[in-house]
Amino acid sequence: MEQAAVGAGGTEPGRWRLVRRLALALAVLVPLYYLGGMLWLHRIDDRPIAATTADLLQGTSRTVAIAADLVEREVDRHRWVANDPWFMPGAMIDNMPAFQQGIVSAVSRFAVELTDQISRVRGSSQIDADADAAAGRLKYPGDIWIFEWSSTPVQQSSEAAYRRAIVHLRRYNDRLAAGDAVFDRRADNLMTTLDRIASDLGSSSAALFEKIDTSADSWMDLTADDLFYANKGRLFGYSMLLTGLGDDFRDVLRARQADALWEATIASFAAAAALQPWVVVNGALDSQLKPNHLAGQGFLLMRARTQLREVTNILLK
Repeated sequence: MEQAAVGAGGTEPGRWRLVRRLALALAVLVPLYYLGGMLWLHRIDDRPIAATTADLLQGTSRTVAIAADLVEREVDRHRWVANDPWFMPGAMIDNMPAFQQGIVSAVSRFAVELTDQISRVRGSSQIDADADAAAGRLKYPGDIWIFEWSSTPVQQSSEAAYRRAIVHLRRYNDRLAAGDAVFDRRADNLMTTLDRIASDLGSSSAALFEKIDTSADSWMDLTADDLFYANKGRLFGYSMLLTGLGDDFRDVLRARQADALWEATIASFAAAAALQPWVVVNGALDSQLKPNHLAGQGFLLMRARTQLREVTNILLK
């Protein structure tokens, strides 16, 4: 009996050792899983992509092709992380999803103008079904995973909606090549599109001012980087789309002698989108030691917006 008791009791330390080893393994592996996954996934890609649309068919729109390429790159080539649930490493990343959603926001703004103006003949014709469908899909929130227990258990994910938008954009371009769709390259269409982009940038500028006004020089501003990278994505997206619009409306810009100003405007957008500090600091505007990266971004943003307004003034003449 005593030997049996000892034997039974002797198993307890072994069990506790196993529990401790499992706990230690989890304590090491879980951080490695998240940190390794974050390093693997994280990517702020602000390289130009216009070269990927070099072989467009006659009659198609370079801007539409760039819009589709931008969304595809973030959703499929880099992987969409804004909707990752808590058990995936992407849920721990904040700058990359902010950047990605900024890009989609810019493309969505263009898709609305494509639907309302450019793909119709003076607004009196029927709305193009593919342009309209793409605009609707791109408005879908970027943080929706396939499961959402607060509402419908299973729903469309963000990337699924954006992939369908890509299909519609490319089908619209295919129809343009076949002569079954409209891309109305008029000066007033370009002017309206630029006005809407400028208005969107005005909203971004207001958000920057509010953030600086309420949080500048706080001990630690943990949300300044989210706003910074959302604006960076939006500015990058617009710089690429403007490159496409410059090609699509080349004859209009040349007729108004706006070529040089157009190139300068794209350069301003590119300069604003290129900012990428190691750490985004929201310091006091008159600080000697702490920079304010939001203010720097806001200055370049407003310079780009002012040049857009100058282009629209030329188009009015």
